[in-house]
Amino acid sequence: MSVQVSISIPDSAFSALHRSPKGFAKELRLAAAVKWYEAGMVSQAKAAELAGLARASFLRSLARYKVSPFQYDATDLAGEMND
Repeated sequence: MSVQVSISIPDSAFSALHRSPKGFAKELRLAAAVKWYEAGMVSQAKAAELAGLARASFLRSLARYKVSPFQYDATDLAGEMND
């Protein structure tokens, strides 16, 4: 099941990003998924689903946003090293 969400976007946003409305919507989904993944709010698999991409494609997209596919901080790594 899916839910359609509507938002109002100023016409100027499409030209500023050089995107059609359809391309803008696709980019918006990806950007939201990347940000939520980066913030640790969703898993890679869920972020890929939200972006409408296969997981491998989503991981490749992370590089474009300069987001690491590895979501570990120093505390996590230290814990892994002690195990």
